Amino acid sequence: MCFLILFLPKQAFAASQVPILVYHSIDEYTGHGSKELYVTPQNFEKQITFLRDHGYTLLTFERWKDMHRYSKPIFITLDDGYKNNLNAFKTFQKLKTEQFRPTATFFVISDFIGRSNRLSKSDLKMLADTGIVSVQSHTATHPDLTKVSDYHDELAGSKEKIEGITGKEVIALSYPYGSYNVKVIEETKKYYKFGITTIPEKYSEKGLKNELYFLPRIYIKYSTTLDEFADIVGK
Repeated sequence: MCFLILFLPKQAFAASQVPILVYHSIDEYTGHGSKELYVTPQNFEKQITFLRDHGYTLLTFERWKDMHRYSKPIFITLDDGYKNNLNAFKTFQKLKTEQFRPTATFFVISDFIGRSNRLSKSDLKMLADTGIVSVQSHTATHPDLTKVSDYHDELAGSKEKIEGITGKEVIALSYPYGSYNVKVIEETKKYYKFGITTIPEKYSEKGLKNELYFLPRIYIKYSTTLDEFADIVGK
């Protein structure tokens, strides 16, 4: 038995529960919007430093299958495409080492690109070209998809617009408000390989039908302490 354990493949020890974290604004809160949707740059840096120092491997959805290669895979996602998400990118640049290559997925609302408080086309192109950030879709206008009758512009249109900016394939959709149903999944499958919700739990492979289209995510909030963060991701 001991001999078998010694020579089991690495993936046998891969995490059975994988955290997918969701952020929105990486900035100081100045009274605009919901405070809990902000994480200060200082706290964000502490959280990513924690992941680095505790042996986590940050992945994007293009590397979904790679999670089985690592003992501590984790996904960092940021919704809405705010300009202040550049603070997350700066943190990744600051903390990366030869052994630690932080990455994240930015889910952007395609019709909001270039607004004063949103990432611009040149921002998104730069981020995608670095390989540090994967730019994916949060629909065209951020509607509740369970109340939409014409999905083409929201799903296909958003995907095409983002791909035209970054030159890279868009394979994942973050559902606005985390809202989805059977019809939304059916439509999402026409254009995307992954559908992302806000079900507050870690991902574990259960073999359920369409389970890649209701992937769970855990919110990291303004009030989340580093100890709470450690408990969320698992030390």
